[in-house]
Amino acid sequence: MPLQPPSPRIKMESRELTLRYGTKVAINKVSLAIPERQVMALIGPSGCGKSTFLRALNRMNDLIPSSNHTGTILLDGMSIHERSVDVVDLRRRVGMVFQKSNPFPKSIFENVAYGLRVGGMKNRGELAGRVERSLRNAALWDEVKDRLEDSALGLSGGQQQRLCIARAMAVEPEVLLMDEPASALDPIATAKIEELIHELKSTYTIVIVTHNMQQAARVSDQTAFFYMGELVECGRTEQIFTNPRERRTEDYVTGKFG
Repeated sequence: MPLQPPSPRIKMESRELTLRYGTKVAINKVSLAIPERQVMALIGPSGCGKSTFLRALNRMNDLIPSSNHTGTILLDGMSIHERSVDVVDLRRRVGMVFQKSNPFPKSIFENVAYGLRVGGMKNRGELAGRVERSLRNAALWDEVKDRLEDSALGLSGGQQQRLCIARAMAVEPEVLLMDEPASALDPIATAKIEELIHELKSTYTIVIVTHNMQQAARVSDQTAFFYMGELVECGRTEQIFTNPRERRTEDYVTGKFG
């Protein structure tokens, strides 16, 4: 009998997570385990709660005054809402790349170095080494190495998004959250981002929100289907797309609604 590969370690997990904006329930009793060094795609129609869930993983929803939650989110088995948790440190460990690329109006170098400087790194040689490594990891170094002092705002949309990924990686997070990172990009830039995600999962745990079914099928190991604030089904991506257990999942992935 062939040996089963060992189950991957769980990096983050939500247990019975309910999140409200005021009295409106955005996600309801979501329990989801996110395996280490895999890509998990969150899919579902607009307004189903997938971006809210993603932002809950590094407490970005805390910035919305009316938001409140019940339930638990664990990172390496520890609650991220403990009083002892430093939110700045949490967001360093759990980095985020947004739908719209948001480079700072600074040089390419200073964009990547920003989080390192905030964290207290001052040595120029050390900064330069980390910036180069991050840009290489984001498959951007060869395109920008001769123009590091130029404004990041002069880069193309796809380059800006890879710069934002490099900036997130520079502080060496453990988890990367990506909220539709390729939705504003052309097909060639999108393919580069997808290739990058595939390479990064050997180092990072990645959670990606995407509206694009083909993209979810291409880049992810696990897929979670959200509908009307609830987690309907989660499983290996191949199983979710070819043999879903739930009728609503099947209707969504075959395009009957969306």
